[in-house]
Amino acid sequence: MNADQLKGKWMQFKGELKQQWGKFIDNDLQQIEGSFDKIIGMLQEQYGGNCVSLVREQYSEKKEELMKWADQWQQRSRLVSMKEKTR
Repeated sequence: MNADQLKGKWMQFKGELKQQWGKFIDNDLQQIEGSFDKIIGMLQEQYGGNCVSLVREQYSEKKEELMKWADQWQQRSRLVSMKEKTR
């Protein structure tokens, strides 16, 4: 096992932990982030660091945009449900 494979396994493990923690605390965003980390780990293991850095360059900004949008959506959903409960 080389260094890229080890890093890939570690990223997959961290991603799985994030996903499970997200399920435990009922946080969809945490689960999504865990999935992203697992995918990065699989790429790292299979293709090495070059591929991972390219993917991160390409999608990290979009990941942040998606996470911000999802967080805003989740907050709005909570507000709506709280308003409905108080009626």
